[in-house]
Amino acid sequence: MKLTVQGRRRSAAIAAAGMAAMIGTAVLAAPASAHTPVWSVTCNSVQVDLTNYSTGRHVQNSVSLTVVGGEGALADNEDFGGSFHATEALPAHDSPLTVRLVVKAGDNKKYNVDETKVSPVCDTPTSPSVTPSTTPPTTAPETTAPGTTAPTTAPVPAGTTNAPVVAGTTSAAGGGDLAETGSSSATPMIAGIAVAVVVAGGGLVLWTRRRGSSAHR
Repeated sequence: MKLTVQGRRRSAAIAAAGMAAMIGTAVLAAPASAHTPVWSVTCNSVQVDLTNYSTGRHVQNSVSLTVVGGEGALADNEDFGGSFHATEALPAHDSPLTVRLVVKAGDNKKYNVDETKVSPVCDTPTSPSVTPSTTPPTTAPETTAPGTTAPTTAPVPAGTTNAPVVAGTTSAAGGGDLAETGSSSATPMIAGIAVAVVVAGGGLVLWTRRRGSSAHR
């Protein structure tokens, strides 16, 4: 079957339309898989993953990661090629931090990124409170060494003095016996004998006188 000129033209138009559709689909699908910026922020770090960026000639991609109001940049790369990956630690903070990511695509400005995210405060475990002890310290009782007795002192009555004790008799060193200065226990007996002798003598004298007087009569 021979195609007429009109039929050939119609077939060529259909083929061209199909080719254009395929090319358009490929062109539209390419940007969807390219220029993929992904980043996340936690309480103590920030992670950035940039993939599928253009690496064509005279194409320069740049990325900057900073803390808003902070000093210095966490990341500052003026030419990262087709991809960029970084995990940066955030400074310690007791209030939320704002982190800013700026990405500039060298092939088209529509792929640029300028976003901010907030880093929350990290939760810190609370330490249990310690209550000070109110129990008074205990004192160990005094102990004495084995075999010893603690000396005791007898109380001295007020108004009295301890007078030295004087012995009744003393003997000089190397001397003989000294006469007793006090009365002896034999003195009453001697006195009784003397009185009896005196009485007996007196009676004898009286008896002698009476006998002599009776003889002269």
